Amino acid sequence: QVQLVESGGGSVQVGGSLTLPCTLSGNPYPSNSMAWFRQVPGQQREGVASIYQRTGSTSYAATVKGRFTISQDNDKNSIYLQMNDLKHEDTAMYYCAASVIIQGASLVPRAYSFWGQGTQVIVSS
Repeated sequence: QVQLVESGGGSVQVGGSLTLPCTLSGNPYPSNSMAWFRQVPGQQREGVASIYQRTGSTSYAATVKGRFTISQDNDKNSIYLQMNDLKHEDTAMYYCAASVIIQGASLVPRAYSFWGQGTQVIVSS
């Protein structure tokens, strides 16, 4: 059974930093791409950052470029989202996702088959 487990969420002040780890287990085939999405109640799920694990190429939403960094540890089948200079608008539930099919670093939710349960990030003054 494929499982994605996120952690690292919490409350942080504006300008602070958090790192979100995500580990994939139980997959019979290696994942091609993994990504982080976020969602605020009443809004659509938004792609934040993705990584094509075969080449290490990455893609970022314009709203987080320069502040967030996605990285991978293939030995641990994990990705990480380093979030710096956090803003109020970064407050959301953050979800990790994985795909064994797509060829590239996509920020489109429907490209991903496997999803974690989410970890909450709250940014306050």
